[in-house]
Amino acid sequence: MSEKPREIRRKPHRTVEELQDIYKILDAGYVAHLGFNDPQTKEATVIPLGYVRDGDRLLFHGSTGSRLFMALKAGVQVCATVTLLDGLVSARSAFNSSMNYRSVMAFGVTQVLEEEEKSAAMKALTEKLIPGLWEGGRPMTAKEFAQTMIVALPLDDVTAKQRSGEALDGEDASLDIWAGQIPIITKFGEPITNEDSSHVPVPEYIRRFGERGK
Repeated sequence: MSEKPREIRRKPHRTVEELQDIYKILDAGYVAHLGFNDPQTKEATVIPLGYVRDGDRLLFHGSTGSRLFMALKAGVQVCATVTLLDGLVSARSAFNSSMNYRSVMAFGVTQVLEEEEKSAAMKALTEKLIPGLWEGGRPMTAKEFAQTMIVALPLDDVTAKQRSGEALDGEDASLDIWAGQIPIITKFGEPITNEDSSHVPVPEYIRRFGERGK
């Protein structure tokens, strides 16, 4: 990855420059939105995908027959965006109201992974979304492996921004109007068992999700 992210022209004071801080934002997210120009329809398209950061790259998986992944395999340029919304900021005016957030945009061309590297990436993705399922679930079949494409987007070209804190009202601060933050908290709830799986004890790797939500 380059030493510094892209230059941000709009509100540059919100730039996140430290590599480890950028990684923390990516590690806290689960969904990235991939934007690209569809080579067939010529339409600008944005598709949400689960992802994992694997060192200095992002990993995505999908069907080998999907429109997006066929475009990725062909080498289309993409922009992957991850946004974490931490709260709403209510100022004394609509103009000064804002959001507290953390976001990363990564630009580039994805690389298709094959064989052992592909298998390792599948495990990394699974362990990101549901830690423990790779070992606790049914092994992937050869057919499923062949139908799945894994691509990696190098984190060589990124831009990152964040906002935190209270409303900034400037001259309006003297007005007798409430201003402050409304936090947004996302957490895991208690696992809900399938009816057709009611006879099976909830495994430890699933119970952990409920514990993380307390």
